[in-house]
Amino acid sequence: MLKQSFASKLDLWFPNMFGFKGGIQVYSAFLLQALQNLFADAKYNVYLKHDIKTSSDINYLDKTQFHFSGMFPLKLRTPMFASKIITQGLIDKPNLVISTHLNFAIAAHQLKRLNGTPYWAVAHGVDAWNITNPKLQAALRSADKIISVSSYTRDRLLSEQNLDPDKVLLLFNTFDANRFKITTKPAHLLERYKLKAEQPIILTVTRLASDERYKGYDQILQALPQIRHQLPDAHYIVVGKGDDVSRVKQLISELNLQDCVTLAGFVPDEELNEHYNLCDVFAMPSQGEGFGIVYLEALACGKPTLAGNQDGAVDPLCHGELGALVNPTNVDEIAQNLIQILQGTYTNSLIYQPEALRQKVIDKFGFDRFQETVANLMQNYAPKAK
Repeated sequence: MLKQSFASKLDLWFPNMFGFKGGIQVYSAFLLQALQNLFADAKYNVYLKHDIKTSSDINYLDKTQFHFSGMFPLKLRTPMFASKIITQGLIDKPNLVISTHLNFAIAAHQLKRLNGTPYWAVAHGVDAWNITNPKLQAALRSADKIISVSSYTRDRLLSEQNLDPDKVLLLFNTFDANRFKITTKPAHLLERYKLKAEQPIILTVTRLASDERYKGYDQILQALPQIRHQLPDAHYIVVGKGDDVSRVKQLISELNLQDCVTLAGFVPDEELNEHYNLCDVFAMPSQGEGFGIVYLEALACGKPTLAGNQDGAVDPLCHGELGALVNPTNVDEIAQNLIQILQGTYTNSLIYQPEALRQKVIDKFGFDRFQETVANLMQNYAPKAK
């Protein structure tokens, strides 16, 4: 634990953490864990916009105070949450506010103007791109630090918002290496999906939502005829649900892929590791990803991984060191790279070394590295205690 010289009072503003498990939610949980490991004696007030209660699957110190706003009707939730975090901030006078959603920076800016409370804001992806809201722009300029989860998002913030580079810092996403490990293809999943162990299996894990088509599952579907020409028994599994499922089913029908695509739907957390280990390559050629924790999870399972080269996915793949980066709009390029990976002819031999691949992703993005970066950020940039 770091020497307790500051951060005796920390206010953490999270969208949610205990219910929905998206990227921001997972990041928020890991950030809370890292801070409490480092500063166990600090007072923590955690404000959650959408949650209504805690759950036992996330670790936190017993004395942590949680404040929920999820019980308010959706139309009232934003003003009620904003009122709560500002009012309590004026009363408690925390040493630092950390918000894991960029939009909350507007309230943090107001609090800082009222009583001088310093604040950090975390930038993930689309939330930080093409910002035109004058209030949010002012809040970014006033922030003491902006933490970006990827180099791509940091670069966009600097170029689009003309911010001071010294205050826009990196804290990459992390993952639980104890949950995602290398195993053989699970026999019960092969049986469930009526597949054979020797079949080449491509996997994508994502929400099938109309606002997340940028993830690239359409392009993989369009690439499948080419892939099947070279590898006739190749099979594509998509894990996830959402409002885009009916359209995806229609596309599968139009491409006559009913016999080689499985829409697995929602898969519980305890089955995710098995699904990663079922595949021969994890592929998500996105073009709007802020980072992509799923890439880390797949790599931790020792899987060859393919991503797009035009968004935050370049970071988890270490700019091509840990996997294949392709033009996410080029179906032919996606197809050819997947064929090479599945045929064992891809030029980067590391992707065929599961244990080495796993170790490299743990060294670069494991929780110990994440916590070490949090410690450095707090030591070097946090304000002194009041």
